[in-house]
Amino acid sequence: MIDEITDYLFGLKMTIISGIFLLIAVIFMIFGIDTPIYLNPAWGAVIISGIPMLLLAMTRLIREKWVSSALLIAIAMVASLLIGEIFAAGEVAWIMALGALLEDWTVERAKKGLRNLINLTPETGRRIVDGKEEMISVDDIKIGDILRILPGESVPVDGEIIKGSSSLDQSIMTGESLPIDKEIGDEVFCGTMNLYGAIDIRATSLGENSSLQKLIDLVKAADEKQAPTQRIADKWATWLVPVALFIAIAAWLITGNIERGVTVLVVFCPCALILATPTAIMAAIGQATKYGVLIKSGEALETLGGLNTLVFDKTGTLTYGNLAVSDIISLKDDLDEMDVLSIVASCEKLSEHPLAKAIVDKANEAKIDIEEPQDFKMYPGKGVSSRNSYGLIYAGNSKFLSENNIEGHVDSLLNQLKHEGKASIIVALNGEIIGLIGLSDVIREDSKAMIENLHDLGTETILLTGDNTETANYFASQVGIGKVYGNLLPQEKLDWIEKLKGEGKKVCMIGDGVNDAPALKTADVSVAMGSVGSDVAIEAADIALLGDDIGKIPYLKKLSNSTLFTIKANIIISMTINAVAIVCSVLGLLNPVTGAIVHNAGSCLVVLNAALLYDRKFDDSIKKIDTENVEHSHYHFHNDGEHSHSHDGIKIIDEIKTENGIKHMHVHKHALNRQSCEAYHN
Repeated sequence: MIDEITDYLFGLKMTIISGIFLLIAVIFMIFGIDTPIYLNPAWGAVIISGIPMLLLAMTRLIREKWVSSALLIAIAMVASLLIGEIFAAGEVAWIMALGALLEDWTVERAKKGLRNLINLTPETGRRIVDGKEEMISVDDIKIGDILRILPGESVPVDGEIIKGSSSLDQSIMTGESLPIDKEIGDEVFCGTMNLYGAIDIRATSLGENSSLQKLIDLVKAADEKQAPTQRIADKWATWLVPVALFIAIAAWLITGNIERGVTVLVVFCPCALILATPTAIMAAIGQATKYGVLIKSGEALETLGGLNTLVFDKTGTLTYGNLAVSDIISLKDDLDEMDVLSIVASCEKLSEHPLAKAIVDKANEAKIDIEEPQDFKMYPGKGVSSRNSYGLIYAGNSKFLSENNIEGHVDSLLNQLKHEGKASIIVALNGEIIGLIGLSDVIREDSKAMIENLHDLGTETILLTGDNTETANYFASQVGIGKVYGNLLPQEKLDWIEKLKGEGKKVCMIGDGVNDAPALKTADVSVAMGSVGSDVAIEAADIALLGDDIGKIPYLKKLSNSTLFTIKANIIISMTINAVAIVCSVLGLLNPVTGAIVHNAGSCLVVLNAALLYDRKFDDSIKKIDTENVEHSHYHFHNDGEHSHSHDGIKIIDEIKTENGIKHMHVHKHALNRQSCEAYHN
């Protein structure tokens, strides 16, 4: 009951009414209108804003055994009333209520990303039963149900497309600015928006297990942990209350002027100090959420600002974690690369091995007709054999071919591929080696630029990976990491993190797999790849990159640095204003009325300074790509519904300008990345 009364009187409506009473009191003073003390309009502010302040202070003191800042304000208000300063008492209470509203406004604004997530949770779905559509509640959807999503509708649950294709806006999940093409077999996420074609999906995750709900839970968890600086500020506030009472009593006894003692109480309240950290942390978390970065706690964000060492896993972090054909080498003059690929793809078609699947995918991508293999045999750990129209084919490692009496001088080529961190398959036709296939994990396009940005920020980078050292060294050289440690088991990764911490380094670990979880948990701060990363890794990490955009690491570091700077600046501002105001109060330069104005102006200044973090621009560090081998294009998107498609690269929007109803978008199109097409509707 008390909490409900307090919340109501501290609300916007009652605070406005309280302010109106104070305004009337000011008008009376300006025009010299005298009223009996019991008819002073400022009593309205005392009752509306002062009573909840008094209730809050008593509740914390009695129920929670907490000497809070509200207690100091309540004491200052009562003291002002006792000396007849009704206006000062009302003003203290009202400005504190106003400061609370301002804090709530900042926090709510910072939580905008969370509200967007929650609002995007669909309430209904279009289920297909025996070819007929029926609208049902999301709660009634079951795993395996077939659902149809029309253009303009949100995806009700996580699922897999079984019919149709479309472009989906996944920005709320991944931070990507442009829609992503989806086709049969692709995964779709709850809450994302279907833009164009109708698609049918099979439900794969529901309710609490849906990707959207997991994101909501992660963002909510950010509110439950306090940052170290926030705890220090609360501790200071607890100590400052008795100190304020001592100075106020001393000022009264020494000067004989009780008004000075009351003024000290008014200006001494550490509200600005208490607001310094939480408002900055919440604004920064809200800022990060807009860009697809989920920060689980203020402590992680604050700690990141003081880090000097970033440790990376390789597979799935600096690379995509998917093997792809990187080299096709023909050793026969009468066979070109596509012939070799066709022969080996036919041989590998029935194999379930990841290398075989990568080869078949490459052949399909090149639109090569793959023959059905005959007499297919698989030899675990060695290779495969089969027959087709070309003849008898063997594909595997050198030991496998030697066992089948097939020899060839390919050692130098094998060593070269191995040095480059690539797996290799030797292809033999009718007893003669005809070529080699090299396969490699694909380095993320922005990994190198990201490492360069981190080095520019004065941060050391280290690679810890389970890959062999030679492979690890090759990948590290490609992205610019100097220190490399390979052949590591999960426990050994953890040991390296502990060793680095033992050397006095503040360590951040970035990884994606289950094997990274122990190291992620041990590091001072950890970052997980939110989309491809395992649930275990994401759970263990402090921060999740929803779109797996490794290029956001420098942005995150800059955001943390700015947050720390804002917190420190806020603390300095609050302490300075309090110190000056206390001296002025003791000297009699401030009275309870002017003291209240000075003190609460400091609180408002701190909150507004923190709020600036939410909209601060870090675009230059979010995405930086190498300008070499990049095709530059200029796109025009009109209001008439036309849109543009491209299937050969990611587009990074540099600038959007609106002229005469037409949006002109300058786009960089990376010609080497065959990701999905993008489309844009105005």
